[in-house]
Amino acid sequence: MTSLYSIVDGRLRPATRSALMKESLIEDWVAADPSLLGLDALIIGRQVPTDHGKFIDLLAVDALGALVIIELKKDRTPREIVAQVLDYASWVRTLTTPQIYERAERYLQTRLVTAFRDKFGEAIPEQLNGSHSMLVVASELDPASRRIVEYLSEEHGVAINTIFFNVFEANGQEWLTTDFLLDKEEVEERSERRVRPPWSGYYFVNAGLGEHRSWTDMKRYGFVSAGGGEFYTKRLEQLSAGDEIFVYDKGKGYIGYGVVTSETQLASDFMTPDGPLFEQALAEPRMKRPGEPADRAEYVVGVEWRKTMEPSQAKWFKGAFANQNIVCKLRDQATVDFLISEFGVSG
Repeated sequence: MTSLYSIVDGRLRPATRSALMKESLIEDWVAADPSLLGLDALIIGRQVPTDHGKFIDLLAVDALGALVIIELKKDRTPREIVAQVLDYASWVRTLTTPQIYERAERYLQTRLVTAFRDKFGEAIPEQLNGSHSMLVVASELDPASRRIVEYLSEEHGVAINTIFFNVFEANGQEWLTTDFLLDKEEVEERSERRVRPPWSGYYFVNAGLGEHRSWTDMKRYGFVSAGGGEFYTKRLEQLSAGDEIFVYDKGKGYIGYGVVTSETQLASDFMTPDGPLFEQALAEPRMKRPGEPADRAEYVVGVEWRKTMEPSQAKWFKGAFANQNIVCKLRDQATVDFLISEFGVSG
């Protein structure tokens, strides 16, 4: 159960839960910004008609071409919504790549390849819908429905989860919070085991170069980083000292191989051999995120670099693994073999 407090004159005042006046507003918000659900995805359909006479609230595609079914509880009972989303999944799994293009372009009013590149900065995979996942959006679930979702995910590796939207009110102001029923990373890990090869032992890390972070700084001071909110920084927590990582520059290829030396910490607390990171001459001073709230701060993981190169010499081949997440496990054996060779990694 999520609780929210305001701080007034040094004292805590609890905010009270209130009902959202129009639950349909959530669909509007998610359609405009799926990151509210912790998703880095492109919405490709709204009220999508199925062959069974039903309508999926929202349909999305992620950077790997996997489809995401997003369904709001609205006025249905919790048990009905769980059964409904499973029924939708039975239909979604039959969609072919051409059928997805047709539906997506009707909704987007533009070419899917263009919208996909604009969203992810990469070319769309040749084949879509290699896998799919389900996300139920609700203010609450009854105990039986919770058990069903947990059973499907934990016992059978089904990619299903629930996210709860809670509205709080205090001092005439409203806040919206979101909480997952099941740990998002664990759900992904269980579902991946069913459809993907075993983990290679190496991690993929997206460098996220650009505003707020520089490859020059990462190489010079020994770290990788992420910031802008928990959605981006939490993935760094997967890394522990001793883990081996390959670092990817979006749209270019792989640019570094190293071994993790320290776990996630605030960039402002990170110590380099010459002292605190933020006291060094940074190539990208905006890493300090001046003027931004503390919850959007930059976090880093220490790295001992074994081999690095400039983005202009990035290592890549057509079909190599790439992912929109900051950190994930490398499972594609062709990519692993390629990187071991290109970066001279010894066994």
